[in-house]
Amino acid sequence: ERFVALINAVWPNETVEAISVAAAGPLDPETGTILSAPNIPEWINFPLGERLAENFGVPVYVGNDANLALLGEWRYGAGQGHHDLIYITISTGIGGGVISGGQLLLGQRGLAAELGHVTVLPGGPLCSCGQRGHLEAISSGLAIARFVNEQLAEGEASILKMSADLSAREVAKAARRGDPLAKAAYTRAGEYLGQALADFLHIFNPSIVIFGGGVSRSGALIFDPLKDALYKQVMDPDYVKNLVLTTARLGDNAGLIGAQVQAELKLSSI
Repeated sequence: ERFVALINAVWPNETVEAISVAAAGPLDPETGTILSAPNIPEWINFPLGERLAENFGVPVYVGNDANLALLGEWRYGAGQGHHDLIYITISTGIGGGVISGGQLLLGQRGLAAELGHVTVLPGGPLCSCGQRGHLEAISSGLAIARFVNEQLAEGEASILKMSADLSAREVAKAARRGDPLAKAAYTRAGEYLGQALADFLHIFNPSIVIFGGGVSRSGALIFDPLKDALYKQVMDPDYVKNLVLTTARLGDNAGLIGAQVQAELKLSSI
């Protein structure tokens, strides 16, 4: 009801052709069903698209937020002019999306390209999904802060103090001040990102990789070790020849703009 009320509050006087939603978590874009939502536990197999269509009487399109951020960057941001792209968002978690040959890869039920949930360290840290050793459990913002807290608990020296509220941003600030533990945390995260990215290049062979999310704004702290690991891991230098590694241009609006692109593409195919 709150969601419907929010839409009603901003509903324009002009004719609305469709509603397009960027949603976190696994979902089925064909039916608009949220399979599970990380921030709304009660939304299990929730028919969001159907409910909104019933309330507003227009077509409703629901897409994964990382996929839609990729669409936004592809159409209006850093990915313009490319046909083979990977988008990786590194924030509290890690998400991603892939466009291959100008087509967004969705898979059988729209669950493709969960790039943060590839295993990079078997038996490693517990991931938010309940599995172990996933990229998200090692290289996300939460994972960087957790690693620092764990090392502090073991007696590692640092200007940082152990805290449940410690953030990757604070760790980055300490790293720039030369703190060895903070630098090690970012080096570790970047190396595993580079390892995973090498695998992604082998599978998808993109011409550009776009990084979004707060951790991507840490610059050389994350990207220097990422590139070192990437160049060591690729099976052939042609994978990185002319490859563009860049950050997102649309910032926090990427998902919103991507939702617009989703609607444009859907409506143009009717």
